[in-house]
Amino acid sequence: MPPVVSCLMFSLPTLYAVSGDLLMILILLLCSALFSGSEVAFFSLTPAQLDHLHNAKKGSVSKTILQLLEKPKKLIATILISNTLVNISIIIISSLMFNNNGLFGDNPVLLFVVQIITVTFLITLFGEVLPKVYAAHANLRILTVMAYPILVISKILTPLSVPLVKSTTLFDKLLKKKKPEVSLDELTHAIELTSDEESPPEEKRILKGIVSFGNTDVKQIMRPLPDMIAFSAQTPFKTLLEKVVEAGYSRVPVYDTSIDQIIGVLHIKDLLAHIHKESFDWHQLIRKTYFIPEGKKINDLLQEFQQRKTHMAIVVDEFGATQGLVTMEDVLEEIVGEIKDEFDDEEPVYSRIDENNYVFEAKTALNDVCRIIEVEPEVFDEIEGEKGTLAGLLLEIHKTIPKVNETISFKHLDFIIEAADRRKIKRVKIRINPVEAAEE
Repeated sequence: MPPVVSCLMFSLPTLYAVSGDLLMILILLLCSALFSGSEVAFFSLTPAQLDHLHNAKKGSVSKTILQLLEKPKKLIATILISNTLVNISIIIISSLMFNNNGLFGDNPVLLFVVQIITVTFLITLFGEVLPKVYAAHANLRILTVMAYPILVISKILTPLSVPLVKSTTLFDKLLKKKKPEVSLDELTHAIELTSDEESPPEEKRILKGIVSFGNTDVKQIMRPLPDMIAFSAQTPFKTLLEKVVEAGYSRVPVYDTSIDQIIGVLHIKDLLAHIHKESFDWHQLIRKTYFIPEGKKINDLLQEFQQRKTHMAIVVDEFGATQGLVTMEDVLEEIVGEIKDEFDDEEPVYSRIDENNYVFEAKTALNDVCRIIEVEPEVFDEIEGEKGTLAGLLLEIHKTIPKVNETISFKHLDFIIEAADRRKIKRVKIRINPVEAAEE
């Protein structure tokens, strides 16, 4: 028999066998592509698309999609198990096709290399990359085709998917327990490292404010009692109107006989309908006030402000004595910095002489001082007692009211008293010593 005829007689059965294997591989590749695309399609749905699915008619494929999304861990397990089984089938069939049909003779190394390269290329390109790219742009179209099949497969593969979900949940819990907590100092340091020269200082300040937000007490940002403006309940109506204009605030606390007996808050807008009257019982306009302890964290306070739909709270100590007040604006300023409005005092609470010298009003909140001179508030943690303001800090350090021109040193900071009297500190100059700061 001529060699050509012998070759043809051998090739025809081989061709039929290879064609059958190729057809099975192509079908499995299509299944792999659909599963891979479904994975991206399910978890790339936008809020608008989810709303559209919720509003769709009952009995539609939308309800099936939402039903599958109710158990996302089981859904992803079903897709991954299905895709893995399909890819394993492709590898097995391709291996049988290459081995049983003698496609590369007796060279096992060449056979292995060609098989690995071919199968890896087909699965990666046509079973993973291309379907996922397409699904990211046509997720609803993919889900319309695959929702029902995946629901059926999910029920069939429940014996496999449920143990997988439980094991991953247990592993996730173990990782969370072992995961080290990041300290505020580490986060602040990370912000410093990741900020370059082109980063706006406002951006860095806001990031630092967000980091320290949950660790800041109300006592650190409140307006202390000496700086509070409050109205006596015995104030005549006409006198009250004069005081309202003079104060310039939209909300003012009202007390009975002393500032420790605050009975409510007067919203100035409630007076507008009565300002033309000669006499009016303004006490009926007083609203309930909200009392909070001075140790409350400001992130909790912000949530309570939002829930109660209020903007002011009176800060009290453990004995119920008034310590100050805090507003929504005070809380937000811890993140975004100073918020100026038309009622704010135009006189600055500090002035910058140069990069190492500042002059502050002694009543300035210590948190604001730290933010302006770029010193971490934790520097003063070792000092116990009332240190919500710059004056409070210096009194805790010095233990007595310092004299004018007296210098109080703490770590790399020098506090020079520029104005004071026998009762309180009024103005302070802060000098930062760069050399010592670097050593710290």
